[in-house]
Amino acid sequence: MTGVFCLGISTLDYVYSVETMPTRGEKYRSKGLAVVGGGCAGNASVAIARLGGCCWLATRLADDLTGDQIVADLAGEGVDTRFARRVPGLRSPVSAILVDAQGERMVISYSDPEMPEDTDWLPTALPDGARAVLTDTRWGEGALAALRLARQAGVPGVLDGDRKPPHPDLVGTASHVAFSAQALRELSGEDDPRAGLIRIAREGPTWLAVTLGQEGVLFLEDGAVAHMPAFSVEAVDTLGAGDVWHGAFALALAEGQGERSAIRFASAAAAIKCTRFGGRAGAPRRAEIEAFLQDRGAPG
Repeated sequence: MTGVFCLGISTLDYVYSVETMPTRGEKYRSKGLAVVGGGCAGNASVAIARLGGCCWLATRLADDLTGDQIVADLAGEGVDTRFARRVPGLRSPVSAILVDAQGERMVISYSDPEMPEDTDWLPTALPDGARAVLTDTRWGEGALAALRLARQAGVPGVLDGDRKPPHPDLVGTASHVAFSAQALRELSGEDDPRAGLIRIAREGPTWLAVTLGQEGVLFLEDGAVAHMPAFSVEAVDTLGAGDVWHGAFALALAEGQGERSAIRFASAAAAIKCTRFGGRAGAPRRAEIEAFLQDRGAPG
């Protein structure tokens, strides 16, 4: 079975549904609560598994009860957690997240600053069946090591650029980078995402894109900036949608789809997720995406 080797952060999320975002130091009531695994790489790995791909997740956790819950949840979704490192005496990553009536979210996250940065425990080759690599930006040295494994194996190496890359070689080592608007702006110095893509493209041959939520995706194609609109849905919860997008995109590349087809597939996965509350709990199955695409046709 075709799969993706993922590396990055995995968390435990406490997701609260609220009518509006708090603006003052008062008591507020939540009308819904989901306690679910989260994190860029954690969410992406679950998305890949639900879409029928193999997924291995390399992540750094503490040897605590939170870490136990994170690993159990991932394993329950079919993610291979053999590369989850457990460090004694620290705390595993957690987040408190508010989701308002419009589906927008506010995230307060904690990652233990003492978590080791070394990479010598990572595999020296990709697992059998891994046909792509996906990393986030939370652990720069680890992401660089994983992307080098992708180059070594001659498979796509995808960087989820949701934050400005912490290592100067990450973008150039990846074969594909999909930025958030903020990360692209910070890295390129350009307010216009089209100009930002063009500026970064001057630095090397890496395929580049930027995800813009309901405004769709801008990406480089034949030396020019192309645009694919988002699918129109009624958003309930946008938490994890970008992570689901990256997981679906990486799996599509692993399966041999071209970039334009992979964007369409990933955009459908993210759109379906946005219609459901509870972070990655709303990540779709393969049959749902196929039915969605058959019904919707092209995005827009």
